[in-house]
Amino acid sequence: MYAIGIDDKTLNWGEQPAPGPLGADDIRIRVAWAGMNRADVMQRAGSYPPPPGTSEILGLEVSGTISEVGPGVERLRPGQQVCALLAGGGYAEEVVVHQAQVLPLPDGFGLREAAALPEVFATAWLNLFMEGALRHVDGQAERVLLHAGASGVGTTAIQLCRTFGHPCFVTVGSESKLEKCLALGAEAGWNRHQGSFVEAVKAWGGADMILDPVGGNYLADNQQVLNADGRLVLIGLMGGRKAELDMGRMLMKRQRLIGSTLRSKSPQAKGAILDGLHTHVWPRLARGELRPLIDREWPIQQAGEAMAYLESNASFGKVLLAVSGEG
Repeated sequence: MYAIGIDDKTLNWGEQPAPGPLGADDIRIRVAWAGMNRADVMQRAGSYPPPPGTSEILGLEVSGTISEVGPGVERLRPGQQVCALLAGGGYAEEVVVHQAQVLPLPDGFGLREAAALPEVFATAWLNLFMEGALRHVDGQAERVLLHAGASGVGTTAIQLCRTFGHPCFVTVGSESKLEKCLALGAEAGWNRHQGSFVEAVKAWGGADMILDPVGGNYLADNQQVLNADGRLVLIGLMGGRKAELDMGRMLMKRQRLIGSTLRSKSPQAKGAILDGLHTHVWPRLARGELRPLIDREWPIQQAGEAMAYLESNASFGKVLLAVSGEG
C-alpha cells in the first residue's frame, strides 16, 4: 500500500508495508480521509513516539469504508462507511483497527465530515466529562476554562460546553480567533498576547474545570483561577513539561491536577469513550446541534504543506488530508 513515511522529518507518500492479517476483533478500513493533529507534529519531531506495537505511520483518526472484518466482529460489516480512532497509521491507504475504536457515521454525515470527528470529540468528551467530571451542582452549571480555544479540541469543547449547559471562557492567540470562539458559543475569552488571563478569568467568576494543552508556566496562573474543588486536566505540553506547583493553594482549595492522554489507552478504554460519544453526541451531530469544524484540506501527497500550515497556528478547526477523497 501507499502511506506517508518520514525521511529526515520530511513527509513522503510512497510504498509501505500493508497492515497484517486481522485478529478476531479487528477491522480493515479503506481510508478516504485522515485528520491531522498536533500529536502528528510532535511524532514527526521525535518527541511523541507511538505506543509499543503500534504503527509508526502518522495519523490518529480516519474515515473510510470497511473492506474486511475479523470473525469476532458482529456489529459492523464490509461495505459500511465508518470513522475510527487510532493509535497510529492513519496517513495510509488502509488501516487495521480494533472494532471498539470504530463507529458508524452519524446520520446525514459523509466521509469528509466524519474524518474530523474521532480524535477531537473523543479527547474533548474524555477530558470534560470523564476525567474532568464536569457536572451541575445544586442546579448550578460548573464553569470551564479552555486554553487553545481555537484548536480542533478547543472548538469541539466549546460546542460541548454550550450544548450541555456549561459556561466556558477561552484563551486564544488573536482577536479574530476570539470572535469566532464567541460566535461558536464561548461566553467570554482572552487574547493571550495581551498578557496573563488571570484577572479576566477571576472577574468572570473563576473556573471549576480547566482543559489545558499548554502546561509549563500556565500552571501557576491556572491555580490562581481554579475554584475550590476545581479540576485542572492537563492534555499537552506546548508550554513545557516543568513548572512550579503551589501545594499550599492546592491543599487549601482542594484542587486536583489530572494528567490525561488518549493515544496510549487500550482499545477497550477507547471503546468506552466512543460508546459515550455514540450515545450522547452522535444524535446531536445528526440533529445539527454539534458540528465538526474543518478549516482546510490537502491531498495526502501534500501532507508536509498541510502540517506546516497547522504548525503556523493559523487554523481554526481541523486540517484534513484526502487519501481517496471519497464522500
